Amino acid sequence: MKQTNNKKFLFYLGILAVILLVSLRFGLYFLKIGGFSGLSVWLPVLLLGCIVFAFGTSAFFGAWVYRDCKMRSDDPFLWAAVVFIATPFVGLLIYFLRRPEVKRACPACSHRISLKAKYCEKCGTQVENKEDDDMVLRQNTRDLRFLFAGTISMVLMLLCLFGFMASVFTGDGVNTDVTSNERVWNLGVINMNSSSYNGGIWKLDFQSASNGFIKEQNMTVEDANSQVLYADISCQTVPEGATLVLWLVQGDVAESVDVTNLSKPLEYPLGAFQNGKVCVRLQINGVEDTVSEIYVR
Repeated sequence: MKQTNNKKFLFYLGILAVILLVSLRFGLYFLKIGGFSGLSVWLPVLLLGCIVFAFGTSAFFGAWVYRDCKMRSDDPFLWAAVVFIATPFVGLLIYFLRRPEVKRACPACSHRISLKAKYCEKCGTQVENKEDDDMVLRQNTRDLRFLFAGTISMVLMLLCLFGFMASVFTGDGVNTDVTSNERVWNLGVINMNSSSYNGGIWKLDFQSASNGFIKEQNMTVEDANSQVLYADISCQTVPEGATLVLWLVQGDVAESVDVTNLSKPLEYPLGAFQNGKVCVRLQINGVEDTVSEIYVR
């Protein structure tokens, strides 16, 4: 009994640990990107709903596997953990492929025999106990509620997932305006070598990116009348028609300059801006193998 309680405690502790780790990852991502500015409120809600219902699906299916496995005298904690960790789809498939047959004890020698057996394979006693069959049937009927709840949770998870993906792919509720004060969200991809922002210096090194892809970094202007934006940018590969545009956005002010083929570092005056935060953006339109270093000085 003590060993069973220990396994049960470790199982629930494992579930709690997984939930906390995912929540921590979600929270760290939220802090890293500076919140969900530029997104419709429905997108984070749909994403969170997808995560919550995914856990619900795993938990309900794991509970069904636990009850079913216990009835078959197997290790219920192990298989419930497998379903929860390996996702319910993979976990259930593995479990169904190897779950043992439901057995009962022979009334004469207590040897475990199949419910369908009419004679004990060990002592030869004839077995005609229909009560065990009825008990298994009632148990399976009661446990169907876990499968039903898991199925409902899975459907809700898929609805949230499809709703989120549809909104992202269509751009509905996603800010892609390079002149906007809100965060710009890209619908493409970038092949990044490195990106860092330390000591007020933004260093960006990428190989290629989807056309129109935007990288941005908030910088602080302390004296707009005397400071400039320093940008040392080198584009090694510039296909025909490709450009790299530097944007500075603050409030209603949005200014841009083509930095595709700089012969020397750019020193852009900041007189049109106010002291405070300025959003610096690079709009990548086909250029490749680009290295940049940008800061306010």
